[in-house]
Amino acid sequence: MKRTILSLLCCLYAILGSLAFEPFRFAVVTDLHIKAGTNQPTEDLRLSVNQINHDDSIDFVLVTGDIADAGDGASLRIAKQELDRLNKPWYILEGNHDQNWSESCCMDFKKIFGYERFHFEHKGILFIGFPTGPMMRMALGHVAPEDIAYITDILKKNGTNGEPVFLVCHMPLLPVDVDNWYEVTDAVRQYPVVTFVNGHYHRDLTFSYDGIPGIANITNLRQKGNSAGQYNEFDVHNDSIFVYTHPVGKPRYRWTAIPFTTKHDDNPAHWFPRPSYAVNDTFPQVKDSWIVQQHAGIYSSPVVSKDRIYAADNLGRVVCYDMLGHEQWRFQTGARIIGTPALGKGTLVAGSADGFIYGLDAQTGQERWRVQTAAPCMGAVTIVNNIAYVGGGDHVFRAINIKDGTVNWQCPDIKGYVETKPLVTHNKVIFGDRATTLYCLDAKTGQRLWTWHPEKTNMHYSPAGVWPVASNGCVFICDPDRATTAIDLNTGRQLWRTYQSKVRESIGLSKDGKRLYLKTMMDSIVCYAATGKGPQELWATNCGFGYEHARVMLVEKDGVVFTTNKDGLIIALDGKSGRLLWKHKVGNTLINTVVPLSAHRLIFTNEAGLVGEITAKE
Repeated sequence: MKRTILSLLCCLYAILGSLAFEPFRFAVVTDLHIKAGTNQPTEDLRLSVNQINHDDSIDFVLVTGDIADAGDGASLRIAKQELDRLNKPWYILEGNHDQNWSESCCMDFKKIFGYERFHFEHKGILFIGFPTGPMMRMALGHVAPEDIAYITDILKKNGTNGEPVFLVCHMPLLPVDVDNWYEVTDAVRQYPVVTFVNGHYHRDLTFSYDGIPGIANITNLRQKGNSAGQYNEFDVHNDSIFVYTHPVGKPRYRWTAIPFTTKHDDNPAHWFPRPSYAVNDTFPQVKDSWIVQQHAGIYSSPVVSKDRIYAADNLGRVVCYDMLGHEQWRFQTGARIIGTPALGKGTLVAGSADGFIYGLDAQTGQERWRVQTAAPCMGAVTIVNNIAYVGGGDHVFRAINIKDGTVNWQCPDIKGYVETKPLVTHNKVIFGDRATTLYCLDAKTGQRLWTWHPEKTNMHYSPAGVWPVASNGCVFICDPDRATTAIDLNTGRQLWRTYQSKVRESIGLSKDGKRLYLKTMMDSIVCYAATGKGPQELWATNCGFGYEHARVMLVEKDGVVFTTNKDGLIIALDGKSGRLLWKHKVGNTLINTVVPLSAHRLIFTNEAGLVGEITAKE
């Protein structure tokens, strides 16, 4: 009995002790959107830093993402220079702008600031910061498996009765923003989490993430009519958290307050509805033959040979499996791999953000050669006639002999970074960059033959993500301006451009070269005639996938065209008629461009680190 009472007293002491701390104040500066060459965002940050420095009541500063508007190193360095003037500790995270558009494959952020996630303790409170993506693509945010593992490892060490916890990230944990929000909330629910601290929406908002409070903070950019920006201040007390917006040069004002408690709303009826897999009941003929977890985000397509499957991941690994999903070998590079590798004559070629392009023995995983680049290489690889064609972050496009790694030629005057998979056809190499340019180079010499540009010159409208296709003397692309374009393969002359189907960056070509397959931004897959005579729609199928902005290519095999979407859906249609054959849901995150083995089998990878095979009964 005495032991029981003593145990209860110890537990009570631990709980009370964890909630007893000295009140303090911290600042949140978010959504800076620094642009090298544009003064106002930098001035807004500078003025905020000046005011924070004159406020001795602020203990530290959280900087919660969208640091550089275009994710570029020059803007990140400007932000670092301004933030280094702070006379108190500060902690920083990437936002979707920093992770989606990055000439360094997000390596500049890590190099400049020293980390991509953080945790620290302050006056009895534990703070954990982590990224929310998306990584180098248009898609919903996604908390990678390795980041969830980082969070849960720290929380386990802290314990269920440990210090109260603030979780810090850029994107709100809402279903419309982060596709696997529920994996995060489920992982942290049992621990003493007080609140999430976010940015992203550029305004002050409060949320409930499956019963856990969330506070989204106003941008540092000045509001209309003001001559300076603003930031938020959190006053943390034993019983409450008060949040103030503090415009530079003006008094702060309180806009919300929440109780300081680690007790959450544990009624699932009050949470966001979990993803539905009812579609799989509608098409029971489709099954997961096998699925393995690579335990790291995968942002590239699988590579498949007769008896091997290769998947590259965010931890910089290439992992080889047999056709049943059993691991055969793995090779570790020095940083993340984003671009899809390629296989030719027993050599697997992959570019890494560590600044090397690797040639690996496809059977053993042994390194055969490597080519150094001047910046991270995030480009996908195409191999034709034993030559690997690949671009990257150093504004150089290379042709490499896969036998020994000899660089046959390189084109050094690419305006933007290259992430796409090049098209090699008729002795030409066609690819887009992130500086609104589509290039055509001579495949033998690297000489520039022509370039094409969209009307809009903003980098966000670049034909950089699409994998070009060609047929009947035409190159076909679609770009973020929601347009599909036909370009003369020999001259680069634009033949036609249509906004009819509101296609973003997802395209494919039938094996016979007669049909273009396109994924629209709302529900439909459409098919056009692959000619330069003008846009001719052949069929359109409403597949009911809703709003869609993720780029994945459409692939035809044995008359069946396959595509995927941001919500984990794989779709199969008859290529000639557009008849929907089946849909199958795997997880709730983006599935990369799939590799079909036949009309009834395919290999996939997804952002959650899954590698697997899907089979549809004939």
